[in-house]
Amino acid sequence: MEKTKHFRELIVWQKAHQLVLAVYKLTKLFPKEELFGLTSQLRRSAVSVPANIAEGYRKRAIPDKSKFLNIAQGSLDETHYYLILAQDLEYGNTELMQQNLEEVARLLTSYYNAVEAKR
Repeated sequence: MEKTKHFRELIVWQKAHQLVLAVYKLTKLFPKEELFGLTSQLRRSAVSVPANIAEGYRKRAIPDKSKFLNIAQGSLDETHYYLILAQDLEYGNTELMQQNLEEVARLLTSYYNAVEAKR
């Protein structure tokens, strides 16, 4: 496998970025009273996933890289909860987004494990 030269080449980052775009599209439909509540929280947690993947990408020390990937994993779980909540509040159907999130979770775990294996 050829080494990547930029975080944008990582499939996990690409899928996470697509999830963020979907979250922004979904949250545009949320009630206005959620602007500083669920809308803000969901967007923030979703953006944190590819942002931490990108930030960790350039870290040279394995513990530093792992730390940012672990933060991304936590943000992904937070995003998952907010998508469940949005579905339960009937703000939109998030089932497909949750499936996409699960794919990101699998890819992120694989990437994390590959980084950790280099220790």
